[in-house]
Amino acid sequence: MSVGTEETPRDWVPVEDRWFGLDRRTFPAGLISLAIALVLIYGLPALNAAIPWHNEIKAGQVLELGNGATAVPPVGWQLESGTLSGANATSLQVKLASGGATIELTGTSYDGTAAAFLDQVERSDGDSPGVSGRRGTLTTGAGLVGVVESRTSTGGDGIDAAFKMATGTSEAVEAAPALLVRVRTAPGQFEQSQDEVAALLRSITPGADR
Repeated sequence: MSVGTEETPRDWVPVEDRWFGLDRRTFPAGLISLAIALVLIYGLPALNAAIPWHNEIKAGQVLELGNGATAVPPVGWQLESGTLSGANATSLQVKLASGGATIELTGTSYDGTAAAFLDQVERSDGDSPGVSGRRGTLTTGAGLVGVVESRTSTGGDGIDAAFKMATGTSEAVEAAPALLVRVRTAPGQFEQSQDEVAALLRSITPGADR
């Protein structure tokens, strides 16, 4: 009489290679994968935040805002994105930073007044609980009339400013491109940057054909 033998299952793990029911032989590969995932999730953002920007604005430098429009950025701030004079602006997306403060300039097409453009921006943002502010006007050195609204909330302070990048008749102004300037700081810190922000806003000029 022959005695049959049972085949060992392919997924069977010897007792000496088990730890709480897990296959210890897979631990090294699993730990390596976990380490890589942790670096990607936490390590790279932390490293990026720790490395300082080295694109500091120097005296005399000018921002290109497209179609010949320009603005003078505050000296000492870091240019995180955008184009300085001497190069063609490929897109109107500018971001400046200094400490916990940021200034973002965004250009777009809009047919209407600066006030109506700012209203549309606020509607698209939706309701912001705890936000309060007041609206006024600001005229740049080149004669552009912008609408400026201050913003104060528990999350931070700042202003939103809207311009139509042209001077002249109301028809020409309303048909011109729009520029949105957003300034954000930590709560109670806007006063430290307000003079530099005001100087930048007043320096905005339209293109030569505007």
